[in-house]
Amino acid sequence: MTNDKKLFIGFVGLFAIVNAILLGGGYLDMGWTSLGVIVAAGLTISLYSFLYHDNPLFKLAEHIFVGVAAAYIFGIYWYQSLYGEVIVRLFSIGDDPGTTTQRLLLLVPSILGLLILTRLSVKTAWLSRISFAFVVGVGAGFTIPRYISAFVLSQIEPTIRPITMDLDGLNLVLIMIGVISVLVYFFFSVEHRGFVGGVSKVGIWFLMISFGASFGYTIMARLSLLIGRVRFLLDDWLHVM
Repeated sequence: MTNDKKLFIGFVGLFAIVNAILLGGGYLDMGWTSLGVIVAAGLTISLYSFLYHDNPLFKLAEHIFVGVAAAYIFGIYWYQSLYGEVIVRLFSIGDDPGTTTQRLLLLVPSILGLLILTRLSVKTAWLSRISFAFVVGVGAGFTIPRYISAFVLSQIEPTIRPITMDLDGLNLVLIMIGVISVLVYFFFSVEHRGFVGGVSKVGIWFLMISFGASFGYTIMARLSLLIGRVRFLLDDWLHVM
């Protein structure tokens, strides 16, 4: 018997014993809520078993998560988009089917969506390029102005505002130095020596501080998720808190 099989059998046996004690002691009842807690606890521990190494427990939990997520997303798209917005309005189902013009306009996204399905066939796959070109074009048209406003104009604005002798003025000076030094660092047409090299080194410091703050924020968010799962296991499942 391999170590993975021993781990699987041992986990299932220990998990069954713990849940039997919890049910027998009255910490969990025989209702659907307690069943959901037991299943969630088992899947949580199975996913964290990856910290040991890749094993059947983790693969089982991973496949269940992917399958449930795919089914859930499909259900949302079906009821809210396909059925709720297309079928109901096109075939005049319900109390608010919409006007004839609205129903005709729905044919455009419906046809574009059906063209994407042509990728299932090699002979007709080229038709899906029409839909993808439309999606990429519309997406770029909506995204580019927002990115320019958020990452370009928002960075330029503090560099042209009047500097005052207070904390806000200090913040403006720091932002201006950071923007200029980082731009100099990424300006490779001039050799980074002398004054230009010194400014580019300042830009490196600003970049490292930014990356460090972003990484710290990510770690803090992940730790919050870990704390939430640990509280669930200790409180909702084991009732030891």
